[in-house]
Amino acid sequence: MRPVDLAREHGLSTQAVRNYEDAGILPAAARTRHGYRTYTPLHAQALRAFLALVPGHGHRTATSIMQAVNRGATEEALRLIDASHGQLLDDRSTLQAVDAALRDLARVPEARGEQARAGGDTFIGPLARRLGIRPATLRKWENAGLVRPRRDPQTGYRVYDAADVRDVRLAHQLRRGGYLLEQIAPLIDQVRAAGGVAPLESMLHDWHARLSARGRAMLTGAAALDTYLRCRAVDDGHAGYVPEGGDAASW
Repeated sequence: MRPVDLAREHGLSTQAVRNYEDAGILPAAARTRHGYRTYTPLHAQALRAFLALVPGHGHRTATSIMQAVNRGATEEALRLIDASHGQLLDDRSTLQAVDAALRDLARVPEARGEQARAGGDTFIGPLARRLGIRPATLRKWENAGLVRPRRDPQTGYRVYDAADVRDVRLAHQLRRGGYLLEQIAPLIDQVRAAGGVAPLESMLHDWHARLSARGRAMLTGAAALDTYLRCRAVDDGHAGYVPEGGDAASW
């Protein structure tokens, strides 16, 4: 097979195929006596596996996986896949925390009523006790721009109104979900700009959809990589290890 034969199936350029070989994504190609690359069905399956891995794992990780497989370090490739799945699980946990935080914050009118019954605004000590955190943490969040309480003109004490409490609750949930302060600030700015959490429902929906698509893409990539591993085993002479539904000639 020529580079163009591999490239045509995926709408790639022949240079892209050569670049993938140079990067170790494809096994090294044999050369004709005139120096031209010659590829086999094994190379074609390697390219399919790589392109199937990219949507779920990203280009860098997919490259590392294929490089490991092609140098015979299958366990390293599997470890990279495991780490990628672990990151997806962490992202799902964070999304659940954000989702729960936003739904909790949808109760702001109720929170405002609680504040009214308690005499209106609240101060840093009672708010910190309510959330089970230290006042110093609230001051740190304020310095990071996560919350913007006003100051009492007579005492200089921080005063948190219902919107401030909403921001603090959101920050609290996101911190518990593993978010860094610099990651939380833009989201809270979105909540402020939207005037509440309801307009962010579409963001949560899109986030859920992206994670689901990533999970499905990982399954597709795993199937393609498994086929490539089976093909490599056959190519290495392990005749008992044949791709499902075919033989070496069907690659």
